[in-house]
Amino acid sequence: MLVLLPPSETKAAGGEGGPLDLDALSFAELNPVRRKIADALVDLAADVPASLAALGLSERQGAEVERNRALYGAPTMPALRRYTGVLYDALDVNSFSAAEWRRAAGRLAVASALFGVLRARDRVPAYRLSGGSVLPGVGSLGELWRPALEAELSTVDGLVVDLRSGAYAKLARLPTAVTVRVVTGNGVTVSHHNKAYKGRLARALAGATRPPSTVAGLLSVASAAGLRVERTGERAVELFAE
Repeated sequence: MLVLLPPSETKAAGGEGGPLDLDALSFAELNPVRRKIADALVDLAADVPASLAALGLSERQGAEVERNRALYGAPTMPALRRYTGVLYDALDVNSFSAAEWRRAAGRLAVASALFGVLRARDRVPAYRLSGGSVLPGVGSLGELWRPALEAELSTVDGLVVDLRSGAYAKLARLPTAVTVRVVTGNGVTVSHHNKAYKGRLARALAGATRPPSTVAGLLSVASAAGLRVERTGERAVELFAE
């Protein structure tokens, strides 16, 4: 099973790992695209105003440009600890037991505008790049990522649970993945608590003694964790915000 999480705009600072080593990351077939985007991001960081414009940042967010400039030399940490925010607060990796970390390492992955997709333990630096960004010399990230990322993810065995947000779902179409929509009791799509409930579901799936291999198994694991879920299609699930 692979649970595909969205990334976050915010990243934890620092890290205890050495500099970025693309060859050490999972999904090695993505490295040519990773390097092209990383090089473009570092080059762009030499021009702060251009970086702010391309990344949709304000002048007060200049530190984000500095992170990009230092991309290849900055310290790294596991992806599942690097990303922060509401979903990752609900996932709460800092409370994982050793056994839960081992399971998470094999089951959880993070979608990324820079790296395509990362396994939980892949070590990466802090950076700033969104799925909808357009980089000078690179163009649309969707057009760049889609061929490589779709081909790579098509090789994943077992159940794929797609929790990505819209901009990142556009980077690769996954027609065989199970999609999850967070809704209210009357079926209205939730925005405010969407990430928190997806984080709770990801935690349940990561911590299950046996990973589910079917949609029915996914529903069973979610229900056991106190989540209300319903199947709405062959590969579609609704998760209710209570």
